[in-house]
Amino acid sequence: MSAAPAARDKGAQAYLPDFCAATTVFVVVVIAELIAILLAIAAHRPQNLFLAELARISLFVQWLALLSCGVMCMFRSRLESTGKTRAFVLSFLMLELVCLVLAELSFRLAQAFPDFIRINDTHAGFILRTFAISSIVIALAMRYLYVASEWRRSIVLEAQARISALQALIRPHFLFNSMNTIASLTRTDPRQAEEAVEDLSDLLRANLGASGDRTSLKEELEVAAIYQRIEKLRLGDRLNVRWDVGELPMRAQIPSLTIQPLLENAIYHGIELLPEGGEVHVSGKRDDKYLDITISNPVAPGEKRNKGGNQMALANIRQRFELAYGSRATVDVDASEDSHAVRLRFPNEEHR
Repeated sequence: MSAAPAARDKGAQAYLPDFCAATTVFVVVVIAELIAILLAIAAHRPQNLFLAELARISLFVQWLALLSCGVMCMFRSRLESTGKTRAFVLSFLMLELVCLVLAELSFRLAQAFPDFIRINDTHAGFILRTFAISSIVIALAMRYLYVASEWRRSIVLEAQARISALQALIRPHFLFNSMNTIASLTRTDPRQAEEAVEDLSDLLRANLGASGDRTSLKEELEVAAIYQRIEKLRLGDRLNVRWDVGELPMRAQIPSLTIQPLLENAIYHGIELLPEGGEVHVSGKRDDKYLDITISNPVAPGEKRNKGGNQMALANIRQRFELAYGSRATVDVDASEDSHAVRLRFPNEEHR
């Protein structure tokens, strides 16, 4: 399996938000306007028109917000390369410098065009008042970003821990059965035994070497197919897996170790308990900008195994989908007396 892209791992550990993103700029503009309204209310005098004061303050605050976003967009990568503490300190100083430069330009424009821009304050008073207000606002913003970065880091670490737990879910009985199957094949079919050893090696390498990031759908399906081949040697005609995934784009990205654990659950909790075996159906389709993958299997009535591992794998996959896609992805389970199905729905995002 390929290693996770370094850029994506770096993004998961980013200290500062992406000020180049439209959503971040929108949030900054909205917050800046709320601050402008608060300042207009605080500075309002009965003899002045409130909307005029709000327009004047909003013009200054919005220019400051947009310039700050532009500066942070340009220097974000360099700031983060200095380390978390220095990144926040340097960001604070840069934003203060932008604020003071804009305040100085605004005061000079007010002097040059008194009919259009009015600042009812002295030069020193206006600069000092702007510096004091901006220091408080920027300090609060930096504190918020610090708390947000720590929260994001804790979420990433928790997800990585859950990935490790998922990797440990290679059930001992599967390894024992696989080794016994290979041992028997060495006497009856050495060539097939050699292929089985290679498949088992590839599967273990994929499980133990997978990172918490995403992989291509093609690679994820290949890992699941390797697992199927190994189980097919043991279960023989009792196991059939039907793959209807021709509509799926193989370059689409998916969190690693998603399909194989679901296929393993379908075989372990479904097919193995049926005396005559059964068929696992893996189907996929593209729905506009989303992908749908469903893994379904028959269930033996009245025969159930401990669902601890099954529930743990599902919870793990749900958390990683939420981390990767937020509310844009879902993991749904449809269980009845004679069938069980897991449906994955997630955005179609291809690695460029």
